[in-house]
Amino acid sequence: METASEAVPETAAEAPGGTAPEVPSRVPPDAAAFSSAGPLPAAPPVRKDRRVLRAVLRWTAATLVFAVAGAAAAYGVTEMRRTDVPGLATASDGRWNYPEIRFPPLPSGSPSPFAEANRANVHYADLRELLLPAPEGAKADKALRGTDGWLPKADFLDAYASKDDRDHVGRLLTDYALRHIAARGWTTPDGTHTRIYLLRFDSAAVVDAFQHDELTSWDSPNFVLRGAADVHSDASFAQVSQLDDVPRYAYTEAEPYGAEQVRQAYLMAGDTLALVVQSRKGSAPEVPFQQTVVLQSQLLG
Repeated sequence: METASEAVPETAAEAPGGTAPEVPSRVPPDAAAFSSAGPLPAAPPVRKDRRVLRAVLRWTAATLVFAVAGAAAAYGVTEMRRTDVPGLATASDGRWNYPEIRFPPLPSGSPSPFAEANRANVHYADLRELLLPAPEGAKADKALRGTDGWLPKADFLDAYASKDDRDHVGRLLTDYALRHIAARGWTTPDGTHTRIYLLRFDSAAVVDAFQHDELTSWDSPNFVLRGAADVHSDASFAQVSQLDDVPRYAYTEAEPYGAEQVRQAYLMAGDTLALVVQSRKGSAPEVPFQQTVVLQSQLLG
């Protein structure tokens, strides 16, 4: 925006005779009528009412106080967790609180189980470190600790109901050259009992043959676990949650079941076969079972 002085062009060149060109007057034509009366008296200074000034200051201060208080309240609400805000608490969907899950280190120079260079899909990490940890508040199942973390084959076979099945599965484990079994179990405060078994063989091809030729059929496992008489495929399991490298075969006990309901899942993960079992008096909720199976699959993948 130009100022009054800028509105007058600079005299880049003087008029002939060395005098500057005449600048047109900005005085309006009728200004002569006022010149005869002499200069206009100066306007009297405006006295500000101190009471008005004090009122304005009080209102300004009050506005600032409310603005700061409002900003602080907004910050406090945004920083609070949803469950801490009255009326906004989200009901639990039944999932358990697991500790942070970490993949165990691999020996130097060893590939991951599903790396292109690892054609046998061998897990070079310690099998005991591939077990899912227990969730918060759970009580450990000491019977599954074994010796130095390795579970005897007889203790694993005890999971099956009949002696004939235990004998049959025992022979199969020998035929398919079982190497190790690692296991972990726990019971949560709601009474749900969880058991996880990891069985390591020589290669993924051995696990594939053992699973498909011996352990399971289309709709049910071939060998009955304790307390699980009538078991069928678990249709509630979302297919999208399955890992590409870890196929699963999940089953649940159909109603009417006995004193407790049993859920189970076999997982094929390279050279390792996993069995996840959950049971609870009355009924075994599906959400923590599916959560446990998916997390164990991720650890093996």
